[in-house]
Amino acid sequence: MTEHIVDILLVEDRMEDAELAMMGLKKYNLINKIDWVKDGEEALEYVFAEGRYSQRSINNKPKMILLDIQMPKVDGLEVLKKIRSDERTKDIPVIVLTTSKEQQDILDAYQLNVNAYILKPVDFGGFTEAMKTMGMFWILLNQRPY
Repeated sequence: MTEHIVDILLVEDRMEDAELAMMGLKKYNLINKIDWVKDGEEALEYVFAEGRYSQRSINNKPKMILLDIQMPKVDGLEVLKKIRSDERTKDIPVIVLTTSKEQQDILDAYQLNVNAYILKPVDFGGFTEAMKTMGMFWILLNQRPY
């Protein structure tokens, strides 16, 4: 089976926010493939090719992970911690995309080596503009050692 190359893994429990993020990225043709998972537990299974994603290869890493931190089952900071603590996944760019302005959340994310911490804009125009700017940098401009 040939695996598709995933540009972005979107980890978001709210369907409305996930749809806005995907529309914003697709509107500007910044991605070819985005996979969406709905909680931290599913995100870890996806990234580490376990459970319902055991058919995936862990070597088929997303180019970037967009990660909400306020999620059911396993929160985003715990997902980030596990990604960063594993040699196979620690180099994947992870961008937190959240509504949390809590200084402790921001500090914790950066202590876990998040690449960026972005607050979700509340309106559609702001959301699509944020996705355009973020996508332009992380998908098109940023150079990775692959």
